[in-house]
Amino acid sequence: MIAQSIFLGMVGPWQIAIIVVLVLLLFGGKKIPELMRGLGSGIKEFKDASKEEGNEEDKK
Repeated sequence: MIAQSIFLGMVGPWQIAIIVVLVLLLFGGKKIPELMRGLGSGIKEFKDASKEEGNEEDKK
């Protein structure tokens, strides 16, 4: 959590806007939803795996 707050403190609205424009230029508007779906499913798998890991540790 600390690293996240440090990172957010260093990135301002102009930096975020530049990143968004660069992503749109690199991938195009049609690829963005595909990339976000992939990212979302990856995050969901990571959360599921971490929950399973926690459940296994609770059983010990």
